[in-house]
Amino acid sequence: MNTLKIAIVGYGRMGRLIEQLAPEYGCVIQACIDLGGNMRQAAGADAAVEFTVPSAVPGNVESLAALGVPVVVGTTGWLTEMDRVRASVERHGTALVWSPNFSIGVNVFSRLVREAALLLANEPQYGAWAWEIHHHTKKDAPSGTLLKLVRDMKSAGYDRPIDASSNRTGAHPGTHEIGFDSAADTITLRHTARSREGFARGALKAAQWIAGKKGVFEFSEILFER
Repeated sequence: MNTLKIAIVGYGRMGRLIEQLAPEYGCVIQACIDLGGNMRQAAGADAAVEFTVPSAVPGNVESLAALGVPVVVGTTGWLTEMDRVRASVERHGTALVWSPNFSIGVNVFSRLVREAALLLANEPQYGAWAWEIHHHTKKDAPSGTLLKLVRDMKSAGYDRPIDASSNRTGAHPGTHEIGFDSAADTITLRHTARSREGFARGALKAAQWIAGKKGVFEFSEILFER
């Protein structure tokens, strides 16, 4: 495995965890750039991993794209700026991998949810709900993950109302639950994160993949590519 030079953008809990796990993925840390830091420290890196705040994402991606550095964006809540971000990546001929959730388990969970919604789309006796809980410092509610799960259900053909709700409290790393209920029975699908480690490992897997690529990709596209 070739050693990859990684720039970490956002040196909070996720950034430090990525730094800790990077050697397992054949990565060395070229720079750790905190919010508002000098992005030129990332010049020459094979990839950057960005976990900051939603408002910082467009500018960070533009700066990295101008340096020719592909970026993995783990921050959520910025997708209203996707057109701006995509244009910058394409203009500079670099690459971006984004996802509302970089946990491999969550991405598998999303596929199971989509399949359940497809199978129940023509069973009108089943209503549906979507629920999540995260730590009190998480900025977006509902999370990008929950919104994507609901979109996946609708795209699978489940066109009835889906009652969605969120809780923010304590230090919980994240639970997402999708349920289908009828007078006869209840089906519950749930993913519970035990720590942030799954998010960091998924982001590092994406960083391995993105080096040398061009284009804009969602993590699930590369995770399940055959």
